[in-house]
Amino acid sequence: MPFFIFLWTDVAEQHTAAHGVTRREFEEIVTQPTHTRLSRSSGHPIAFGQTSAGRYLVCVYEIIDNITVLPVTAYEPEKLP
Repeated sequence: MPFFIFLWTDVAEQHTAAHGVTRREFEEIVTQPTHTRLSRSSGHPIAFGQTSAGRYLVCVYEIIDNITVLPVTAYEPEKLP
């Protein structure tokens, strides 16, 4: 499992909380994704995966450097890929 430092801003907290996603869930998916890709609209990395509690989430973030991640948003997809 990779090591990341997550820079949680008030905006990131609000965006994830608006979708009922906790910091712990977000960090779990980004550090152990099922798969990843780049967003077609923003170019940001997206991590997909299932939490230990069974929720399937999509987590969008920015990579600041080799270990620093800036969360953008997260949500449960309408359809599973």
